[in-house]
Amino acid sequence: MLIYCCYTLFNILYYDICFIDGLLMLCQNELAIQLSSNASITDCIVINSMLIAHTSPLDLINAISFLQDNNFCKFTTLIEIFAVDYPDIKMRFEVIYSLLSIKYNQRIWLKTMAEQHQSLNSIVKIFNAANWFEREVFDMYGVKFNNHPYLQRILLENDFEGYPLRKDFPLSGNYEVGYSEIEKDVIKKPVYLEQSYRHLNQISPWNDQ
Repeated sequence: MLIYCCYTLFNILYYDICFIDGLLMLCQNELAIQLSSNASITDCIVINSMLIAHTSPLDLINAISFLQDNNFCKFTTLIEIFAVDYPDIKMRFEVIYSLLSIKYNQRIWLKTMAEQHQSLNSIVKIFNAANWFEREVFDMYGVKFNNHPYLQRILLENDFEGYPLRKDFPLSGNYEVGYSEIEKDVIKKPVYLEQSYRHLNQISPWNDQ
């Protein structure tokens, strides 16, 4: 009897979850259609239960404001801003804004593209949390944001050379930082690698060849 009750309860929960997932997918598809009709959003699709929309750099502010204020969206929480580097194409950087709608329990990625020396408009006046997120993207990729209140490096020192998450940044870096017992201070010096570490292969440099 106990096994039968557990089996029945499991079936009820399973079909309830399937029904809720079906409603969620239906709502996402309907929302994607609504977003695609907005002039500032070029397209919106659903991939793996995630809403993904695209906008141009010029329409970025309008798109963010629409997602925040529209009654069918209400994406009022900025989760994060991150970027992807595609060095082989003209629009090198893809910047993604991850937003959450607490009211509708929905998430969306708003994507835009930028060239290497192109600046994007800051959204700090819309989402105050974007302050540090934009600084991190600038620090790691070199993407600049117009009208940012304090666009400085946030993870690295201001005189750091290069942008570490770009695909063309050297894996060994440009210089190494360490503490000098002689100078009793943190110093920078050119990267020096032993010759055995320069050519990486499956053979350990400690093994006899």
